[in-house]
Amino acid sequence: MNPKLTLIVEDVPEAAELLRRVVTQAFAGTDIRDVADVASALQVLTFAKPDLALVDLSLPDGNGLQVIEAIGRRYCDCVIVVASIFDDDGHIFPALQAGAQGYLLKSDPEEKLVNGLLGIGAGQPPLSAAIARRLLGFFQGPAAPQGEALTPREQEVLRLLGRGIRINAIADSLGISRHTAGDHVKNIYRKLNISSRAEAVAKAARLGMID
Repeated sequence: MNPKLTLIVEDVPEAAELLRRVVTQAFAGTDIRDVADVASALQVLTFAKPDLALVDLSLPDGNGLQVIEAIGRRYCDCVIVVASIFDDDGHIFPALQAGAQGYLLKSDPEEKLVNGLLGIGAGQPPLSAAIARRLLGFFQGPAAPQGEALTPREQEVLRLLGRGIRINAIADSLGISRHTAGDHVKNIYRKLNISSRAEAVAKAARLGMID
C-alpha cells in the first residue's frame, strides 16, 4: 500500500504529531491532511478522497464513528484505522462495526504503530496486541448452532482470510470465481456473527486455523 492521501482526525496536538510521524515513517511521500474535529473531517471528505484514515474516537464535536461511517459511504477503498487510547469493548466493537479495518492504541511504542501500518500492504489488519487479545476473548463463546456450522470450503476461506489474504487471491488459490469467494465470506460473517476482517482473524486464531 502506498497511500497518496492520508487523513488524520485527532484533536490532541501531541497525539496528532505522533500519528504524523508514524504515517511518514510507514509511507514516505504520502500527503497528510490533519484535522481536529468531526466537522472538519466531513468537510475534507467533500473534496478529497483519502486512501488511509487514522481516526480518533473522542473528538470535541462528536464521535469518530461519524467520520468512519462517512468515509465508508463515500470511499469504500479507503483503509480506516482507529487510533485511540481506549481498549474496551464499548469502543472497539462499535468502531469495527462502523467500518474500521484496524484498531491501534496510541499508547503503543511508535515502532509498533509503524509496523501495524506497514502490515496493511500485506493484507494484515493493523491491530494492537491488546486489541487482538480482547477480540480473541470475545470470541471464546459458544460454537455456531447446529445447521449453521461452516462448510469445509468456508473453513478454507476463513483460514485464508485469517492469514490476511485478499478475496481475489483467495479465489485464485481455491480455483473459484471472485463472486463465489465473496459469497463464502458473506456466509462466514453471517454464521459467525462478525462484520470485519479483523474479527475474522480473531475467529480463525481461536479455532486454531492460524497462529
